[in-house]
Formats: sequence, structure tokens, C-alpha cells
Amino acid sequence: MNKSLKSHPMPLRDPAERIHTFEEVALGYDAETAISEADRCLHCKNHPCTEGCPVNVAIPEFLSLTAAGKFEEAYEAIARTSCLPAVCGRVCPQERQCEMYCTRNKTGDPVAIGRVERFVADVHAGIGRKAEQIPKNGKRVAVVGSGPAGLACAGDLAGLGYDVTVFEALHAAGGVLVYGIPEFRLPKRIVARETEDLLARGVTIKTNVLVGRTVSLEELREEYDAVFLGTGAGLPNFMGIKGENACGVFSANEYLTRINLMKAYEEDSETPVFRGRKVAVIGGGNVAMDAARCARRLGAEVTIVYRRSREELPARREEVVHAEEEGIGFLFLTAPVEILTDGGDNVTGLSCVGMELGEPDASGRRRPEPKAGSEIKIEADCVIMALGTSPNPMAGRTKGIATKPRGEIIADEAGKTSLAGVFAGGDAVTGSATVIRAMGAGKRAAAAIDEYIKTRSENG
Repeated sequence: MNKSLKSHPMPLRDPAERIHTFEEVALGYDAETAISEADRCLHCKNHPCTEGCPVNVAIPEFLSLTAAGKFEEAYEAIARTSCLPAVCGRVCPQERQCEMYCTRNKTGDPVAIGRVERFVADVHAGIGRKAEQIPKNGKRVAVVGSGPAGLACAGDLAGLGYDVTVFEALHAAGGVLVYGIPEFRLPKRIVARETEDLLARGVTIKTNVLVGRTVSLEELREEYDAVFLGTGAGLPNFMGIKGENACGVFSANEYLTRINLMKAYEEDSETPVFRGRKVAVIGGGNVAMDAARCARRLGAEVTIVYRRSREELPARREEVVHAEEEGIGFLFLTAPVEILTDGGDNVTGLSCVGMELGEPDASGRRRPEPKAGSEIKIEADCVIMALGTSPNPMAGRTKGIATKPRGEIIADEAGKTSLAGVFAGGDAVTGSATVIRAMGAGKRAAAAIDEYIKTRSENG
């Protein structure tokens, strides 16, 4: 067993190179490094890492197989509970999930579980082995939304023999994986590869279908034995400050969708995006880092404005480090109070106040409070609001389906909603969360749908 206290670093593209390209930043482990890193696993009796994984991947098992050079068997161990290993290996916040519970944390670095998972998934893709179709059981399920929750639900149901149709409002499948996460973190070919695997298993994906407009939820209920709503949280939040309607103000959702899904970064793009000279990004989560790093690649000088301190940043640690390496500035304990404009309603800057941290709020973090006499102005010709999102409302606007005041669909732990036969999960229920947690919700709903349909069949 590898006794090293340090994990193997991820090979990265040089910052001076990567700010001029949207190619993937992390280059991945080679076989020798993956084997050595996997061999660091202590194989604890109670498997705390698996308990920390929202989809309960058999982590010690796949690490053991990887350490033995049995890469395809390792992939199969992951695929028993995860249909998106190449995605999760790249974008999951492992430091707050599986790796946080690794016993090696007591004396050094945790095993780099996500990096090894990525390696195994990429090796499998190189083999080109297609998934086998399970014989259909005669029952049909509609899945609304092809994001992580919808894909996980569809994958599990297909594995149980259901005839699954996924309805996606956009022209490409993947949900937030294609419109929200930049190419340099998650190449779109990886998402396409994972969705193609679902197609090979017999899942049907219909794009350009907006449930609630193109087809109603009631029509789906009549046609299918059950419906799963995995419509995500794509409705952007704003601050409600003066100047938000000025030219040059974007929600991070719009900005990232234009760049990621519509390839606005290409010189000959048919749907270009405004290329600011000085860009201010408001927020401190992964979406803020993604928007800032995209703007940097479009040639801007970028500053992230965050109302709390560095210690409270919710973004993944490595995303913050990568942003800093790429020359992105951070302005902590600062909050915008007005977006400044010229006479033509174009953005010229931000008026901000300094903040200090007071008592903890409902999130457990210390509440930021304005500091007297701390007003400053920041020059900017583009402002991107990365302040979180609310659930997409369309599918939830159906008589009889209960929602919370901000639009989240009310569902129990298994995904059951107030409408019989309708289940929901992921960001549509919880608000914006992680890819792997959405997948966990989709998997739980798939099990509940299977039970629901079988019970109905038994009762005639």
C-alpha cells in the first residue's frame, strides 16, 4: 500500500496558456499516477467515504480494482450506482463529500477519489464498450429535464426495464451540465458521451420540448405510468438595486448559456456575447467562478465582488485557486448598492459599501453588515450577477401540484409530490445544489417510481 501522506497533484494546463483557450484545464492522471493514488486507500472497515457520497459509490472497491490495474472492473463498480462518472469525477465537490470523510485526513491528504474516478471513466470511454439494453417491462415513464437528476432517474429506470422518455426544453441534452458549466471544466463531448450511453440503454431523449407549453404535465400524466420532474433551477436571482436593467448587466445564467451552449466565445459565433473590458462578477459560488473565468478568456480584466470574507467563499477550493492563477481579482467584504451608468444607460461601474461580519445567520455563516463610511466605486463596463437561482417555474404551474413560495416543488424524501404519479427531485425541489446531490435525488425517485408502478399493477 502507498504510504504517502500527500495526494498526487492534478496535471494542469499553464495559466498563461489557458486564459486564451476554452480547452480543459485539468489534464487528468496517467495510469501510473492513478494506480499509485488509488493504492493510498486504507480500506477502512466502515467505508466512511461511501457514506459521504450522495449516490453511495462503492469507493474502496473501485479504488482497489484501480490499484490492481483492473480499470474496466473499477468502472463497472462505479457504474452500479452512478451513470455519470466522467462528469462527477470532474465537477463534484469531493472535498465536501467523499474525500471529507476519508480517514487519511487525520494524517495528511485524503485519497483523490474524484481524480481516480475521472481516470477510470475516461479509460472506459476509450474502450468504447456500449451498455446493454434491459428487456422492456411494458411500463412507460416520462422524465422532464435532462440535467443530472433527470439523467440519473432515467438511467436507473431503464435498468429496471422501463420505457423512458426524457423531455428537454433546450436543443441539447444535459441541462446545467451543458449550459452552466464551462468547456474548460467539463468538455461538452464528455456530457454527450454520458447521454449517448443512456441512449444505448434504450432511453429516448426529445429536445426542444418545453413541458408546460409544448406539452402539458396533465397530458404526460395521461400518456405515461409516472412522471419525474427534474426541471432544475435556472431562474436567476437579482439584488433589486438601482441600475440592474442597464446595458451590460447579465445574469450568470444568461452569460454562461450564451458561452457554453451557444459557443459565443467563438469569433464567428452567430450568437455573440458582449465582451466587456472590465467585468465585475457579484457572488462567491462556483457559478461566479465560472462566469469570471469565462470573462477572463474573452479578454476582460475581472474582479469578483463578494460580501463575505475569503473563508466563507462557497466555491470549490480548486476553482478559487484556478481563478487567482488566471489573474482574476477578489474584492472581499464588499457589497454593491448601485450599478452606475452613463447618459445612454450603459454600465460604467459599481457603487459599493464595505461589510463586516456580525452574528451567524440561518446558514450558520456570520451575517455581513454594512460598515459606516466605507463607500467605494469600481470601474466596470459589464456586471454579471451570480447570486443563485430559483426553480424553473413552467412544469410546476400545474393545478394540484404544491410548491413553496419561491417555486420549489414540494416533495418528500422519495420524490413524491402532491399529484399522484408525479415525482420530483434535484434543484427543482431543493433549489440550486450540486450535480451529485441532484443525481441522488433522481435515483431515490426512480426507486419510488418503480414501487409506485408495481403497487398499482398489483392492485389492478
